Amino acid sequence: MKFDLKTLTRKQLEKLRSDVDTALEKMIERERKAALVAVEKAAKAHGFTLAEIAADAKPVKAKRKVPAKAKVALAPKYANPEDKSQTWSGKGRQPDWFKTALASGSKAEELLI
Repeated sequence: MKFDLKTLTRKQLEKLRSDVDTALEKMIERERKAALVAVEKAAKAHGFTLAEIAADAKPVKAKRKVPAKAKVALAPKYANPEDKSQTWSGKGRQPDWFKTALASGSKAEELLI
């Protein structure tokens, strides 16, 4: 069955979506029952019941999600003497203004806030 979706009204499309969702749920349930019958048949062929096999099965552990590391906002420790808005916490890569100040003879202690 082929539909020209462009010619359908919104109500017709919503009804179609509802019908498709219902049909999918019924199909999934039928497939689940068929799978269960197949598993029970396979267990019986090996001389077991499904309950016996399920009792011996080890429970599957869910993988634990490792939370992403949160970035810690560090308080500024050093400030550029020429522009106090430029600061550095002392962690990570040295900013250019800090390198320039050290190269011009300033000591790190002089740049402390």
